[in-house]
Amino acid sequence: MSFSINKAMIFAAGLGTRLKPFTNSHPKALFSVNGKTLLDRNVEYLKKYGITDIIINIHHFGEQIRNHAAMNKNWDINISFSDESDELLDTGGGLLKAATYFSDTENFVLYNADILTNLSLDKMIAFHLQKSPMATLSIADRKSSRYFLFDHDSRLCGWENIDTGEQKIKQVKKEYIQRAFSGIHIVNKTMLNTRKEIHKSSITDWYLDICAESTILGFEETGAEFVDVGKMNSLEKAEGLFA
Repeated sequence: MSFSINKAMIFAAGLGTRLKPFTNSHPKALFSVNGKTLLDRNVEYLKKYGITDIIINIHHFGEQIRNHAAMNKNWDINISFSDESDELLDTGGGLLKAATYFSDTENFVLYNADILTNLSLDKMIAFHLQKSPMATLSIADRKSSRYFLFDHDSRLCGWENIDTGEQKIKQVKKEYIQRAFSGIHIVNKTMLNTRKEIHKSSITDWYLDICAESTILGFEETGAEFVDVGKMNSLEKAEGLFA
């Protein structure tokens, strides 16, 4: 099987505060589920779908991630690192810092290090290439406190926090479809031209800033499982789903 996207970035720089006490002395990406680290599982998942070049951003105990990759012989693919030791840049700033890594590719995958999933990434890639949006976001109809808001064409229109009532509406529609973000993105490199200054920022805000002028789509696969292992109470579910 041939794949048309071969580059990805794993967001592994975060402090992992929800995984304390483990993250008092380790990066969250090295947290284990059934004896295998999240990072190993992330890389194996991406490799399965033809990703052969991965850049990993690091900050919190970043040397442990470098050493782990070296011990695994970089999983027999091309591994690079975006070092945020001086300043943790969050997902938006982290992507922009690593932007030159994607200069020779049209589209690439972003993957949150604390997510485990059985999503059919090949189907998401095919959807992205067919629709040609600036970005495609993996979404699911599940309970959350924060939702992206989409129209009936799956186009991103806004965001809301149902606990606080805060809303950020960028395209006014008669009604919106609430969907939770599931931690996998596919981005066209033209998005990197919409921001210049590298600073700490969330990629969620970046998407919201551009979604009125540029098409950001949601992709939903019925039956796909997503586990946010950044939450200790989800560990039992993760261990039940991912051997």
